Amino acid sequence: MIRGTGGVTRRIGSTPRVAVLAVIAALVSIVAACGLQSGSAVPLAVGSGSITPQDDLKGAKITVGSKDFTEQIILGYILEFALSAAGADVRDLTNISGSQSVRAAMESGQVDITYEYTGTAWITYLKHEKPITDPAEQFAAVAAEDREHHGLTWVNPAPLNNTYALATNQATLTRTGIRTLSQYADLVRRDPGAAATCLETEFRSRRDGFPGMAQAYGFDAGSVPIKILQSGIIYQAIANGNCNFGEVFTTDGRIKALNLALLEDDKKFFPNYNAAVVMRTSIAKKYPSIAKITKPVSDALTIQAITELNRQVDVDGREPADVARDWMVSKGFVTKGDD
Repeated sequence: MIRGTGGVTRRIGSTPRVAVLAVIAALVSIVAACGLQSGSAVPLAVGSGSITPQDDLKGAKITVGSKDFTEQIILGYILEFALSAAGADVRDLTNISGSQSVRAAMESGQVDITYEYTGTAWITYLKHEKPITDPAEQFAAVAAEDREHHGLTWVNPAPLNNTYALATNQATLTRTGIRTLSQYADLVRRDPGAAATCLETEFRSRRDGFPGMAQAYGFDAGSVPIKILQSGIIYQAIANGNCNFGEVFTTDGRIKALNLALLEDDKKFFPNYNAAVVMRTSIAKKYPSIAKITKPVSDALTIQAITELNRQVDVDGREPADVARDWMVSKGFVTKGDD
């Protein structure tokens, strides 16, 4: 899963604004070249449930975007179904490749609303070195800075926290007794070969990834035997014992399906990645009911809930749109329409 590989937004007192604007323009060109000018229709129909038509959203043209991994696509469809039930004319721009492209699309006005992660914004887009450990304070800080400097409004953070972790299989857990990242660091220092770890390329270099974790836990990242794999392959590689440890995302349904064990981040290094609704501020002002209708939806998006939805897609092979709509119906937010 690619959270983002670098900010495209302006930071006061650092990169010259002209240079950053040039980067944004280039990214917007890439977004446009990928066919993101108009989007497509919402894939499934819904009717009103507890979300009812809103006066300000009647016929409002709203474009929903998401990144290109399972959880983000599900969250994008959840937003689309909520807005459709509220009367909006929704366009689907889910499954955009890369965090930078989604961010550029938001800032350029090609995407109006998305679910984004607080840790991604704070570390990747806003370029802060250290996360804020309290989730509510992290959300407030991100929301304030993005609203002031980037014209984006954050509302309704969800309980789900899709953060990074290292995982192992049950056999390795029993053999080594490694249950925390501090114990993993001790293993690296005394027997690096026993700590062979599978990572994706981005995690190996991110400041909120493996190098930062190594610094926080006091071990030499260069001494660990690393195997670079795509994120989706890592889960099975851990389960098969092809790597003793591996990078995972805490809300991925394959963790439970493959009976993997997460190592406790006992020094609280990894940021909080709480998903929240992010809109262009002009959209938030024009359609204030968006914040109202999405609040109960976000409140229901717990770690357990999103993990199960991810599992249905990644393990059971269901379509994300079907999974998202069924969940919305089960919660009473919407009813099934005529597809």
